[in-house]
Amino acid sequence: MAGPPSNAYERLVLGHPLVTLALTLIATVGFAWHAQDFQLDVSQESLLLEGDEAMRYYESIQARYGSDDVLIVTYTPDGDLFSRPSLSRIAALKGELVDMERVESVLSILDVPLLRSPPVTLTEVQEGLRTLFDADTDITLAARELRESILYKDLLVGKDKNTTALQISFERDALYTSLREARNQLRAKQLDGDLTREEERELARLSEAFRAHTRSLGTLLDEDIAHIRNVIERYEDHAEIHLAGGPMIISDMISYVRHDLRVFGLAVVGIVTLLLAVIFRQARWVVLPLVTALAASIVTIGFISAAGWLVTVVSSNFLPLVLIFTLSLSVHLIVRYRELQSTHPDAEQIFLVRQTIRAKALPCLYTVLTTIVAFGSLVVSGIRPVIDFGWIMVLGLTIGFVLNFVLFPACLMLLSLPPKPSEPRLTGIITGFCARVIYDHGAAVLLSTLVVMGVCSWGVSTLSVENSFINYFKQSTEIYQGMLLADQKLGGTTPLDLIVDAPAEWLADLEPEEGDEEWDLDYDIGGDPGFTGTSYWFNSFRFEQIETLHAYLDSIDASGKVISLATTLTVLEQLNDGEQFDDFDLAVLYKKIPADLKASMISPYLSEDGHQLRLAARIEDSDPTLDRNQMLEDIRAHLVGELGYNDEDVHLSGMMVLYNNMLQSLFRSQILTLGAVMAVIALTFGLLFRSLRVASVAIVPNIIAAVLVLGIMGLLGIPLDIMTITIAAITVGIAVDDTIHYLHRFRLELEVDGDYAAAVRRSHASIGRAMYYTSSCVTIGFSIFVLSDFIPTIYFGILTALAMVAALAADLLVLPLLLERFRPFPTRASAEVEAG
Repeated sequence: MAGPPSNAYERLVLGHPLVTLALTLIATVGFAWHAQDFQLDVSQESLLLEGDEAMRYYESIQARYGSDDVLIVTYTPDGDLFSRPSLSRIAALKGELVDMERVESVLSILDVPLLRSPPVTLTEVQEGLRTLFDADTDITLAARELRESILYKDLLVGKDKNTTALQISFERDALYTSLREARNQLRAKQLDGDLTREEERELARLSEAFRAHTRSLGTLLDEDIAHIRNVIERYEDHAEIHLAGGPMIISDMISYVRHDLRVFGLAVVGIVTLLLAVIFRQARWVVLPLVTALAASIVTIGFISAAGWLVTVVSSNFLPLVLIFTLSLSVHLIVRYRELQSTHPDAEQIFLVRQTIRAKALPCLYTVLTTIVAFGSLVVSGIRPVIDFGWIMVLGLTIGFVLNFVLFPACLMLLSLPPKPSEPRLTGIITGFCARVIYDHGAAVLLSTLVVMGVCSWGVSTLSVENSFINYFKQSTEIYQGMLLADQKLGGTTPLDLIVDAPAEWLADLEPEEGDEEWDLDYDIGGDPGFTGTSYWFNSFRFEQIETLHAYLDSIDASGKVISLATTLTVLEQLNDGEQFDDFDLAVLYKKIPADLKASMISPYLSEDGHQLRLAARIEDSDPTLDRNQMLEDIRAHLVGELGYNDEDVHLSGMMVLYNNMLQSLFRSQILTLGAVMAVIALTFGLLFRSLRVASVAIVPNIIAAVLVLGIMGLLGIPLDIMTITIAAITVGIAVDDTIHYLHRFRLELEVDGDYAAAVRRSHASIGRAMYYTSSCVTIGFSIFVLSDFIPTIYFGILTALAMVAALAADLLVLPLLLERFRPFPTRASAEVEAG
């Protein structure tokens, strides 16, 4: 670090440390003020693929047929479900839920139409529908109907015949939908570079309005779920009650993340404090790195809060990662300072600080740049929370770098010289052992590495991409138990819609030609065209096809409850003494059926014009054999390949499709492009060290670390999901850190005498210590995450610790061997030979 910029830096930071600290404090306090606005995003959008066409289609289907995103309260009474006390308590519970401001409706066994309690004819149905509490309802028959009817069993009454569900639907928020749609339209236009200045201002306004409204809705959702849980608690003396459903999953995930960041974040800081005290045995070397890391965290949080970036479940891990990388830089500075103090015992503070900064500025800069490249791979994911995570890490790394080279030297300049350092013997023994192993058993190390890489490569090939929300939580948690009960007894938790459109050629034939006054219909009802004559699906000819589709969906192993027009027709035929309807009967039925029965039994499964069919299924999320992507592909292949439907007429929708699209996109952008990311990092190595040979050697430890971590995930059956898939970028970022520091120090040591073996020993004894200290602190500190109740937090802690160990082993054992074998750095002797 030399030249005019460095001279100006040294004059300010080293020459005026009080001014430097004052300016830093002012900036930190300013960002701390904004940090109070820090919030986590609880919207479903935070877990979906940005710009996904399936999202627009999903919203159109929801608008047409009604929302499938409901909260489910499961209720298992101590006594019989249909006893008067049980029904009275259910009615009281439902009444309290309906009274909530944002609740649109609560569907329960109390208010669904009963057709067999006692049995009614189609004519009687037209006169009115009977419900459970009506005076003329036979409770015994009603209990049998609700437990056995294909409409209600496994949906409102569980498989055990004594558990019921109350389905809570919230009012659709029109402002949320309109703001998001308007913002997304401008974002799409922005990608094409076609925004005018006025549209840019409008995009900024819409984005801020959407963020504010999302935060408001998230707060309301948390309050609603908390209120529902309080209501439920008052009824638990007489029943086992659980809460399940999509809105609760997102809200609880955020709650767990908040809790883990607060509790385990403090625990990590405490453990790291203890370890730094044990390692360095001086207060300054504990306080300085912690103050720097905390300042970097505060500034990063304040910046993203001021910028309006939304932090989600996915990007919430940025805080411990910023802590890792900031701490790593601090430890390298401390170790270098202590080395200089040992070799220059009579030196003044200004000399030690200046030489420390000059020695570590370049390798630390290289480290930050290459780590930024690793996290930059997240920016191309297409998933907004992951994109934001990438940018947040770029920001956090930059802030950590700047603060380390401002706070560290400025603080030291105000302190007296510390006592002469004494390094822990254990550290020297471990790093010295690694150096001896390299030369005594180098072939064995390489062979072992190849074997491990072979096994882990096979593990990588077995990685699965899944998003089983139920597996995010420990079995002892209330949310897990509620989701499992809904899965096993009440027809599944994750909605999946199969939509089949009428063929375009049939619709074209339906259009009257020019000059024709009307369609050629077989009949009409009351002067109006019969619906069966104009509808593609609502006629006797198509019913067999509908039943075939329904039976196929129902036959899928992970499929829970399936409801469709086939369900409705089966029930109506039972009212017709088991006789099938012809088209005339169906046309009359469609015209005369009561509006409320039509709204519950026909409209949710058939479009108003009769040209679009909807089959609504719920998938059992807890099924261990479930492969979501394969299941969706199999459904489409069966309908198109075996049943002969046009591919463009078959649509799969629902939250299961949206989450699967997000995961598959993230898998492609993070795992399948990992090779491209490695190539870019290798190119960065080449530019930094001005040698392709060095780049070729340097990239190997990073590949080893990434393959090792991903391979172990595959071998242990840990799936790649929205929470774990970023581990590839994290692992590469950590490995790059160690590699850069080791290469830079090794090159300096090699210049001393040109002896590769001696350079390795000296590098292990110096930079190896810093790498070991950092890895030990992070590995032990993050191991405490295993105590969390949130499985993704546990995986994050374990995998981050594993990445640190893998990177350390690769850089202390494999990298020096490769340097010795391929000798990418020229020595003085080799340079003279080449010159001669």
